Amino acid sequence: MTPNPAATPSEISLLSRCSAVHLPADPPRESRIAFWLPDGRVPDVRGRVEELTVVVPDGGDVTTTTVRAVLLPVRTALPVLTRARAGQAGEAAAFWGAAAVFALQLAAQGRLLPGLSAMDHDAWHAGPLTAQDLRRVQELADAMPPTAHAVPVPGSDPLLLPEPVRLLRSFLDAVADTLPRSPAAAAAAGGPAFAAPEPRRRPELRPWADAVAAGNDAGVRLSLRVEAVDPDATGPRFRAVLQVHSLADPALVADTADVWPGDSPVAARFGRNVRRTALLALRRAARVWPALSPLLASAAPDALDLADEEVVELLGRAGAALDAAGVEVHWPRQFARTLTTHAVVGPPDEERPSGPPSLLSADALLAFGWRHALGGRELSRAELDRLAEASRPVVRLRDQWVLVDPAAARRALDRPDRKVTPVEALGIALTGHAPAGDGDDDGTVEVRPTGWLAELRDRLADPEAADGPLAQPPALAATLRDYQLRGLGWLHRMTSLGLGACLADDMGLGKTITLIALHLHRRSLPDAAGPTLVVCPASLMGNWQREIERFAPGIPVRRFHGSARTLEALAEDEFVLTTYGTMRLDAARLAEAGWGMVVADEAQHVKNPHSATARGLRSIGAKARVALTGTPVENNLSELWAILDWTTPGLLGSLSAFRRRYVHAVEGGADPGAARRLAALVRPFLLRRRKSDPGIAPELPPKTETDRAVALTVEQAGLYEAVLRELLAQVAEADGLERRGLIVKLLTGLKQVCNHPAQFLKEDDPRIPGRSGKVELLDELLDTILAEDASVLVFTQYVQMARLLERHLTERGVGVQLLHGGTPVPHREELVRRFQDGEVPVFLLSLKAAGTGLNLTRAEHVVHFDRWWNPAVEAQATDRAHRIGQTRPVQVHRLIAEGTVEDRIAEMLTRKQALADAVLVPSTDDGALDRLTELTDAELAELVALGGTHR
Repeated sequence: MTPNPAATPSEISLLSRCSAVHLPADPPRESRIAFWLPDGRVPDVRGRVEELTVVVPDGGDVTTTTVRAVLLPVRTALPVLTRARAGQAGEAAAFWGAAAVFALQLAAQGRLLPGLSAMDHDAWHAGPLTAQDLRRVQELADAMPPTAHAVPVPGSDPLLLPEPVRLLRSFLDAVADTLPRSPAAAAAAGGPAFAAPEPRRRPELRPWADAVAAGNDAGVRLSLRVEAVDPDATGPRFRAVLQVHSLADPALVADTADVWPGDSPVAARFGRNVRRTALLALRRAARVWPALSPLLASAAPDALDLADEEVVELLGRAGAALDAAGVEVHWPRQFARTLTTHAVVGPPDEERPSGPPSLLSADALLAFGWRHALGGRELSRAELDRLAEASRPVVRLRDQWVLVDPAAARRALDRPDRKVTPVEALGIALTGHAPAGDGDDDGTVEVRPTGWLAELRDRLADPEAADGPLAQPPALAATLRDYQLRGLGWLHRMTSLGLGACLADDMGLGKTITLIALHLHRRSLPDAAGPTLVVCPASLMGNWQREIERFAPGIPVRRFHGSARTLEALAEDEFVLTTYGTMRLDAARLAEAGWGMVVADEAQHVKNPHSATARGLRSIGAKARVALTGTPVENNLSELWAILDWTTPGLLGSLSAFRRRYVHAVEGGADPGAARRLAALVRPFLLRRRKSDPGIAPELPPKTETDRAVALTVEQAGLYEAVLRELLAQVAEADGLERRGLIVKLLTGLKQVCNHPAQFLKEDDPRIPGRSGKVELLDELLDTILAEDASVLVFTQYVQMARLLERHLTERGVGVQLLHGGTPVPHREELVRRFQDGEVPVFLLSLKAAGTGLNLTRAEHVVHFDRWWNPAVEAQATDRAHRIGQTRPVQVHRLIAEGTVEDRIAEMLTRKQALADAVLVPSTDDGALDRLTELTDAELAELVALGGTHR
């Protein structure tokens, strides 16, 4: 069998959107998966291309047509199919993706049987299948779309399609026959024939293979029925009776003693070869639990007397292993045997406080204790002691015999009760789980809150659940929208409880006015009054001052910024505005003031908890802390920890524990429940509303996003290839940090070439027209936009490229202005005013410096001249125009150089959505740049290779 190269990421992405069908072969591992595009094009991937006849709809009828398809071996196709289960996959590829996952699950469970194909080739088959497996086969077959079996049965009616169950079973066999082709397979199969990938004909094994196949088709499985025998003063002894179950008839169950005689009436009801099948099942079970081995030596295996240690094994590890192998263990109903554990957390029993203490206090400790139950009845400490000290697994307790592993009872006793802080207890109560032990692999245990903690958990479970209508403050010179009123009520509830909060609404939904309303509301509360400190980027100070003066007239506001900054004579209801840079330099001075509330606007600026900015912010005390951000996560979940650990210290535990418990499990997909637990923990403290949510901003106009592909010029293509040759050679020679740095240099250089050769070459007096496909496309777009008397924002991540565009557009007579990180704050405000007043139609902006905080609703168009690694950052930039106050539809244009690294990164970014939605935060790039620097040389070369798209 000729090995095929693995499909590349770009090929996987393309094939997952194709139509797909399984083409059986003999032996099964020679099967192929055919992929073709509905529009008739041949998928541009490596593989054998053949013409296939497929059945397609024709009005109300069906007909056949010929397509050119790529045929991939099953081994090569598996990564494609498993990827095709989600996203924008075609329905046929998605179906075979679900079937592939099922086939891999069977293989992982050891459901593989050696045998022969119809043409006597050595072949592995999927089996033995349990009743649950057979139901899953039928469910999948019922869901098979017509396109998934659109190739007619060879040599039959040209419109006759394969029967779904038969085709699906052949695919399961193909996967089973493909995977175990390794040296270890010879030991499992008893010979080398089932290890080699090359087909081998073994007709001499036909009698044996028919017996195995017949047994598998007979559809029987084994179970163990545990019986109590010989009760005495020390308790009964036990034995395990072998039973045979028919998968075809669930009511048909018999002891092996009744079916072992091949001619018995009971055996006849099960069908032929039942004895051989049961013996095969017993051999598999004995490999899982060697205590069953003596039964293999019996002429008629029936029952096994169990020693106490074997009973303990069946109660624990051995029982779980047998169950995973399809052999269920049935225990006598009169014996309670399930020892369960949960924890309770809440105020100590001896304390009956009227209400919760300060939730951020480390002194008011709460009780965290363990509770154990047997058969649903809670055990006392004395009863658990008795179970732990027993010499046998059977103990007389409460007038009945119980079956418990004494070691399990001792482990339960070893879990000590402890004290936890109120905020730690709240986090435990919200998730309903806590670590079961100190180790990473100990799992979690259910926790039930008690007392006022349970009431608080219920109160916080829904962030927008109202305690009652909260009227907007009379001093607010505006009318809040319904969702803003709900946000105000939520912020009041959280801060009045002494808890912090993160308002993570989409940009443009009015976080600033909601916070101003909260300040006005809190100044009337005796325990909450005090000045409010707002820490924000320098570009937003002017906006904050204008909004406060507009919506809270009469409220004093000052800027703590510049050389003359002062905090003297602070009023109780005053707003103080400062920048992150000033706060970092003057944190000690700011910490001396008695703040009623500290607000971190664009709180993603403190996403690095170890930075001087984050440390400075943590040192400033306040009665309440509120974070405002549209992107609580930009790269990874640790950034979420940094924000919430500032607003509510201790809620998420230490950073190392958070990474161990949630980040690795959620981002790696190792524990699906971790995402649910993290969402339950975060949801009360993070209010997230999107513009697209029903009822949030129905007045917002539509937004249309378009990727505009552009070809490189000849100059760009030549420069692109030259950069590739030079830097790929250097990458191949380097390692470690040097290699990572060279990869970043390579990617940055290629992106600059895609923008304009003059940017990469750093030309002092460049000629701009005619050298860049992107600049030519931008000129065309601007001609159309300006002809419609519209305005446009043009974002680029490179200030140098923005300056080139400013010069080019000015020479063309276009009204243009530029804002970047070095623009002074007063000049920024003037630039915004000029654009909003319609004096300048084209606004060039640096992505990082102007992607947040600005209100630029004059723009009807947004152009992303180059792509950032993180789609969330691009979305924030787009929200400068698509926000409340915008009355016209917004069109977003993303310029992408075809066939380049930009093109492949664009494909990658479109797939990064699920992680953040799982924990109620914006979509993230999941560390895209970091992962790109970890690519192998071959993967990197494939990512950056230039396709045939230049002029």
